[in-house]
Amino acid sequence: MATTASAAALGIPRTHPLRARAVNAAEVRAAVTALEALEPADWSRPTACAGWTVRDVACHVVGQYEELARPWLLLGRAVAGRRRHPGLSPLAAHNQYQVDARRSVEPGTLPVQLARFGPAALRALERVPAGARRRIRLSTVFPEARAMAEDSLDFLARVVVTRDTWMHRVDICDATGREPVLHEHDKEVVSQVLLDLALDYSGPPAFLDLSGPAGGRWTLGRGRPAVVVETDALTLMRHLSGRPPVGDIVYQGDPADVTALAAARVLF
Repeated sequence: MATTASAAALGIPRTHPLRARAVNAAEVRAAVTALEALEPADWSRPTACAGWTVRDVACHVVGQYEELARPWLLLGRAVAGRRRHPGLSPLAAHNQYQVDARRSVEPGTLPVQLARFGPAALRALERVPAGARRRIRLSTVFPEARAMAEDSLDFLARVVVTRDTWMHRVDICDATGREPVLHEHDKEVVSQVLLDLALDYSGPPAFLDLSGPAGGRWTLGRGRPAVVVETDALTLMRHLSGRPPVGDIVYQGDPADVTALAAARVLF
């Protein structure tokens, strides 16, 4: 099975803290721009996030940055979310409470709030010493964090917050029929997803040929690829996050090997 030159996804370096701040700031700007472009009817459209409209997704994103800027809100909402939504997992209940907390907010003000809380969150994170960020375990509040590549505030700050905002920007674009506008920083987001995929991957060796501005060519596993995947980078990100398919993924290889690779997921 012929493939062209590629790099091992396992060799992708983790985003450096200085780079992480630049990427996060760029994503906040991109998300604000995406929200500013919405028409009044867009806010009520359903998204790939079960039960959430575009407005709900935006409230969740704003709430995350607000909590990073004001950590006491995170703890309070985590407790309140469990009480209000006992049938949900701790993280899902907290996220739903973020939406509940902004039920009375006019949708048109959400871009302004994101533009305010996004930079404030980054400044607040920088005030926490690097060693402390690495020692703080998110799983003490959200047990689901144990499934992350690193259970720490540092990993949340450097990787997960940007990834979550980025994926929700894609959700909003998909829900409103807009093509996501990609920038230079999008490649960093995609590469970190591929690194986390590689860290947890135990399937057959694979070659990923990802098209689009955020794409590239990567290998998973060791040895000659048993599976070749051809798709757009955004399409693969949707798939790895467990979202409904948008776009085609073409697999080449033995059906059993293809099935093993297609089952892979990454925590977003």
